Amino acid sequence: MKIVVLDGFALCGNELHFDALKALGEVSIYQRTRAEEAASRIGQAEIVLTNKVPITEAVMNICPHIRYIGVMATGYNVVDLEAASRQKIVVTNAPAYSTQAVAQHVFALLLESMSRTAEYDGQVKAGAWAESPDFCFFAAPMEELCGKTMGILGYGHIGQATARIAQAFGMEVIVCTPHPKGEGVRFVDQRTLFEESDVISLHCPLTEKTRGIIGRQALAQVRRGVRVINTARGPLVDEEAMAEALKAGHVAYYMADVLTQEPPKAEQPLLSAPNTIITPHVAWAPLQTRERLLKIVTENVCAFVNGRPVNVVNGENRR
Repeated sequence: MKIVVLDGFALCGNELHFDALKALGEVSIYQRTRAEEAASRIGQAEIVLTNKVPITEAVMNICPHIRYIGVMATGYNVVDLEAASRQKIVVTNAPAYSTQAVAQHVFALLLESMSRTAEYDGQVKAGAWAESPDFCFFAAPMEELCGKTMGILGYGHIGQATARIAQAFGMEVIVCTPHPKGEGVRFVDQRTLFEESDVISLHCPLTEKTRGIIGRQALAQVRRGVRVINTARGPLVDEEAMAEALKAGHVAYYMADVLTQEPPKAEQPLLSAPNTIITPHVAWAPLQTRERLLKIVTENVCAFVNGRPVNVVNGENRR
């Protein structure tokens, strides 16, 4: 059985390896693949593993031997699921592998905006503390999380983990989700969440309904001085509208691990907007998290080869 990994570096970096797959067939590993190279690199392979390389209907038509597409991530919008189902191709993902890492990153971003540790560290190392007439100095305003309201938009595994951490900091948690279930948080509608939150954290999937959910209309509803965190998908936010809200001081901080285009172009409006903290889509990437992901990806392939696919995400191919 021929197995092709299209963008192995995104998962493994220089630390991990796909050695376990070699017991299952002939494995070709590409560190990176451009979209236009996908079909030629897949060739006659039956099993395809991808993280961010799109597998479109056109690619499937050119590569009729594909029987299985394993997405090396939780989100699977890089695969045309309807086309895969029509062609009887099983598509799987890796659910819940990064829950704790992403929730941790939410608070790494939030705490940086509240305590300004990097800014103070830079000033200390530049000599400001050594020159201070007092035992401390206050060069950047800081705030407490305790008593503030966190609004969580989307309440899957990561949203729930984020809520638990917020509560440990003494925050009130309100949640907007299509399927309210659970205790210890207050479920509200979207407008209420926008109006009452001091911090909004996005944890919803990217769909046509959620694309641009934080746009001009939402930003007109949010509390002045709100902080917005996006560790989900870049297109959930209208980035031009967000940049304008930051420049106007209506939004205090925008913190994101994701952007609409990755890597961004130089003219990306958020790169020059004030009060942003942007990391390069690495919330999921601690070594332990990637080891867990690689294990799930390998187990998914093994289950398919053994005729009992798991974590299937497309149509009638679900098991």
